[in-house]
Formats: sequence, structure tokens, C-alpha cells
Amino acid sequence: MWLAAGGTQEPRSPSRERQRRSGVLQRRFWEHLIRDEIDLRRHVEYIHYNPVKHGLVKCPHAWPFSSFTQWVRRGIYEADWACQCGSRTHGPKHFDDLNETAME
Repeated sequence: MWLAAGGTQEPRSPSRERQRRSGVLQRRFWEHLIRDEIDLRRHVEYIHYNPVKHGLVKCPHAWPFSSFTQWVRRGIYEADWACQCGSRTHGPKHFDDLNETAME
């Protein structure tokens, strides 16, 4: 979906080409067992804010590949959560405490 919508991928190494891997997804990953509601909320917020953090959009609602708008419709988030555009005034979220070590 990302590439079909005009997104780009990183250059592929000879190894990725041999294995027919794209340059979109990271090669290694880690998994995490969600421990409780607070842990779930922190991880979902991290995921929703990631496109903003990496400068792809100014606000979570602007990322077309996100589930953020579905969560807003369900009443879990305010529409202007972590938003920095127009009249929306909520400041950016900071997830410094969420790193791979803390999330494992």
C-alpha cells in the first residue's frame, strides 16, 4: 500500500535483491508482550506518533496509513491529539522513555 501510494523504499542491498526483500520494512524486528492497559496505550501512542516524529506529517491524523482516525471515531483519542496544525494546539508527544530496551 505504501509503495502503491507513491511512497519510496530504501536502496536494496544485493542480499535483499537475492531474497526478494523490499527496501520498506526493516530486516530485524523485536516483539513485545503487552503487559497491561497502560503498556498497550503507550505502544499505540508511539505507533500513532511515529510518522510525526520522523517528519512525514505534522499531525497523526494526516498520515493516511494510520489507524489513528479509527481510534478517534471510537472516542479513544481526541481529534487533535498531538496535533500541530491549524487551530489545533496540542503540543507534540515525547516518547523518550519508550526505547527498545524499555519495550521488550
